[in-house]
Amino acid sequence: MSQLTALISVSDKTGIVDFAQALHGLGVKLLSTGGTAKLLADAGLPVTEVAQHTGFPEMLDGRVKTLHPKIHGGLLARRDLPEHVAALNEHGIATIDILAVNLYPFEATVAKPGCTLEDAIENIDIGGPAMVRSAAKNWKDVTVLTDAGQYAQVLEELKSAGRTSDKTRFACSVAAFNRIAQYDAAISNYLSAINEDGSHSAYPAQMNSSFVKVQDLRYGENSHQSAALYRDLYPAPGSLVTGKQLQGKELSYNNIADADAAWECVKSFEAPACVIVKHANPCGVAVAATAAEAYAKAFKTDPTSAFGGIIAFNRIVDKAAAELVVKQFVEVLMAPGFTDEAKAIFAPKANVRLLQIELPPGGATPWLQGRNHGDSKRVGSGLLLQTADNHFLKKEDLKIVTTLQPSAQQLDDLLFAWTVAQYVKSNAIVFCGEGMTLGVGAGQMSRIDSARIASIKAENAQLSLKGSAVASDAFFPFRDGLDVLADAGASCVIQPGGSMRDEEVIAAANERGIAMVFTGVRHFRH
Repeated sequence: MSQLTALISVSDKTGIVDFAQALHGLGVKLLSTGGTAKLLADAGLPVTEVAQHTGFPEMLDGRVKTLHPKIHGGLLARRDLPEHVAALNEHGIATIDILAVNLYPFEATVAKPGCTLEDAIENIDIGGPAMVRSAAKNWKDVTVLTDAGQYAQVLEELKSAGRTSDKTRFACSVAAFNRIAQYDAAISNYLSAINEDGSHSAYPAQMNSSFVKVQDLRYGENSHQSAALYRDLYPAPGSLVTGKQLQGKELSYNNIADADAAWECVKSFEAPACVIVKHANPCGVAVAATAAEAYAKAFKTDPTSAFGGIIAFNRIVDKAAAELVVKQFVEVLMAPGFTDEAKAIFAPKANVRLLQIELPPGGATPWLQGRNHGDSKRVGSGLLLQTADNHFLKKEDLKIVTTLQPSAQQLDDLLFAWTVAQYVKSNAIVFCGEGMTLGVGAGQMSRIDSARIASIKAENAQLSLKGSAVASDAFFPFRDGLDVLADAGASCVIQPGGSMRDEEVIAAANERGIAMVFTGVRHFRH
């Protein structure tokens, strides 16, 4: 077997010296460019600069260095075609068998505050992607490496077999084309977001998204639908897809959708909290001194709906909490962690899925609340994009609009109810008291029906609504919704305001002896 040649040209030099030393030890000839060549030479490795190899100097401040037939001919030539081999011999072009290239750091550059268009342009790699595409196209003869994580596997195969396997070369080729697609998408997104005046739009003229498949799913929402789970290239810390399943059956499409709703909601609370979700809506939410107490309160809201629900905690699940939860039928249980005692309690329940998800660093800060960093929805052949619904409401943001002033405890209850309402499908009405939900009305076509359903839920759970706090995710268009809340026993209400009949609703609250505050923002969730 003839001597192999490796061309190494990397921006991220992580592990590259060790990789090159190992290649040299296996008798591989080393070619390199610029700073990478200097680094390898300083490490005592025999390396040939590309300029020497091509007989043509680097030029235009390094913009042109590998765009040469001796590079691309060496990468693209098929060794099994006599005419390709003859062309190489005629022009004195040597084959290149291994290409290690990672690209100029465009994504990292444009992420820096104060990045200018000139900075961005100069970090658009041309020669690197061209070489990667050439090598990836000719994967049957060339191994292309675009990530330091690939070095070890390639070295192992070279040591054991003298060359890489077809399987590894093809996998590296796919990874290379994926990387080029991601790189070009980042460039397109950045440049197409620049307005005529030089400012940047939050929504580029062309939106290019890249996702990595996590797993195929057994089916979608229904058994006749196929499905798969994908994640962002760089998932947000503390998001659902960063979790680790500790036990249980494979997660289903509906499990994942409901689990996301529960996890995003429970992250919103600083105190120990428990959220129980059924069919994408919270059916029980509570805060307490411990995880066990929070679960017990959340479960009381709607024991019937909690059957087969998705449960999320924002604290480690200990023995006390596990002993309560295990008594019920639960599909998925999520938490930042589980004690060994808790794991042992669930071990006999082989179908219960335990999912461990680390909370975001520093806790659920406002920018991490809501739907991660943004939200999207497919509509026909289109896509709706919006920023995250992560508005963080503080007491000082509230506008008291009634004669009756809410007490400090009522304000706490109202803010709790408002947080829960953010995660309930519209139209949403949420009765709360003493750190727990008492009745939840979700997804109705009229707000008054949601109010009636919420009060019925509380009645079915034998929970009193006397003195309760109520959140409405949007304004009351008429006073009739407010009257339903008053008849049920509510003492205070939080709502956005903004209706043409606000004065009518405020007058009704004063008439019924209810304190009411406006938020100035709504939380529709469709």
